[in-house]
Amino acid sequence: MLLAKTLRSSTYKLALVAIGVFGVLVVALFAYVRWSTAGYVREITDRAIAMDLTALEQAQAEGGRPALIAGIERQSADPRFHDAVYLLADPSYERLSGNLDRWLAPARSASGSVEIPTSPAAPPLRLEFTTLASGDHLLVGRKVAGLDAFVSEIDRALGLAIILIFALAVVASVSVTWRTVGRIEAINATSRIIMQSGLDKRIPLRGSHDEWDELAASLNSMLERIQLLMAEVKQATDNVAHDLRTPLARMRGRLEKARGEKRDRERDQILIDRMLADLEDVLRMFASLVRISQIESSDLAKSFRQVDLSQIADDVVDLFDAAAEEKNIHLLRKGEKSVTVRGDRDLLFDALANVVDNALKYGREGGVVTVEARQTTNGGMICISDDGPGVVESERQRIFKRFYRLEMARGSHGNGLGLSLVSAVARLHGAVISLSDNSPGLRFQFAFPPLRPPPHPRQW
Repeated sequence: MLLAKTLRSSTYKLALVAIGVFGVLVVALFAYVRWSTAGYVREITDRAIAMDLTALEQAQAEGGRPALIAGIERQSADPRFHDAVYLLADPSYERLSGNLDRWLAPARSASGSVEIPTSPAAPPLRLEFTTLASGDHLLVGRKVAGLDAFVSEIDRALGLAIILIFALAVVASVSVTWRTVGRIEAINATSRIIMQSGLDKRIPLRGSHDEWDELAASLNSMLERIQLLMAEVKQATDNVAHDLRTPLARMRGRLEKARGEKRDRERDQILIDRMLADLEDVLRMFASLVRISQIESSDLAKSFRQVDLSQIADDVVDLFDAAAEEKNIHLLRKGEKSVTVRGDRDLLFDALANVVDNALKYGREGGVVTVEARQTTNGGMICISDDGPGVVESERQRIFKRFYRLEMARGSHGNGLGLSLVSAVARLHGAVISLSDNSPGLRFQFAFPPLRPPPHPRQW
C-alpha cells in the first residue's frame, strides 16, 4: 500500500526527473574528460613530432642528404626515442633510411599529417610527412602508446559510474520518497481520526526537528487554536442562550400575567416600556456580537491612517465627565498633547470608552480615574488607571472572553462583551494590552506599535 503510493507520488516522479538530468550531466562530464584527455595526449605527441621534423629539416638544409640520414640513424638508435618512427624516401618513395620498411600509403602526398592503426594489439601511429626541396620525402611519427588503453579505461569507468550513480539515485529517491509519503500518510491518518472522533487527537512528533516535525507542530498548534475557538464558540453560545433566557422568560411571564388581567392603560404602558427595555438589552447584545465579529473578520487595517491618540483620549474624558461627577469620581487627563498612532479613530474611541466606562462603573466612589497618553520610543501608549478594588491576577486574562463577568459585576447592568470588543480592536491595531496593579486599583495599558516610515519615492 505504502510502496504503491510511493511509486505514484509526485515526489518520486520529480526525483526520477532529477536523476535523469543528473545522469545526462554526468555522462556529458565524463565524455568531456575523455575527449579532452585524448586530445591532450595527441597534442603532446604532435608537438614532439613537429620538433623532430624541424630538427631533421634543419640538418638537411645544413648538410644535405648525408647529414639528414645521419640524423635519422642517430635518433632511431637513441633509446629516448623508442616510440618514434622515421623514414626518408627518394622521389619515387623508395626507402633511403629510417626504422620503417616502406613508405605508408596514407602518407603519399606532398605534406600533411595522419593517424593510422598498425594492428589490434599495437598502438596507432601519429605521422607527419613533407616533401623536401631535393624531392626526397621525409616522414616522422610517434606511437601513441597507452592512448587506446587509457580511453578504454575511461569508457569502462564511465559505464560503471553511470550504473552506480543511477542505482544509488534510484535507491535514494525511493527511500526519500518512502519517508516523505510515510510522514504525509501519518498526517492524513491523524486527520481522518480527527474528522471522525474530534479535535483531541494530535499528530505525533518524531523528535527529529526537521521540516516534517515543524509542519506537524504547526498543525498541532492550529488544532489547538481551532479547539480553543470551538470551545469559545460553545461557551459564547451557552452564554447567549443563558443571557437570552432571562429577558425572554421575563417578557413571557409579564405577557402571561397581563393576559389574565383586565386591560389598564397605565399598567399596559408600563408593561410595554419594560418589554421594550428587555428587547433593547437583547438587541444591544446582538449588536455587540456582530461588531466584534466584523472587527475580527474584516480587513479594516487597509483603511488605517494616522490618528492622534491624545485627541481621542480628550474626547473620551469629555464624554464621561458628567458620569464621573455623578459618582463623585475625579476623571483626570494626563500625558502628552499629541501621540500619533496608525489606526481607526472610531474603533479606538469605542475601545477606550469601554475601558473608562468600566473604570467608572467599578471604581471607588470618590476615587480617581486617570487617562494618560504618552509617546515612547517603541510607539504610542495610553493607560487608564483607577483606585478601585482591581482584578485578581488569575482573572485578568478571562475578562476578555465573551460574556465573562466578574463576581462583583454580576448585579450590574451589562452583557460581558465590552472588553471582548476592546481585545478585538487591540489585536486589529497590533496593540498589546497589559493589566497590572495600581496599588490600589487596576492599571489598563495599550501599547501601540511604532509608526512605519513612509515609503521612499521611486527614483527614475
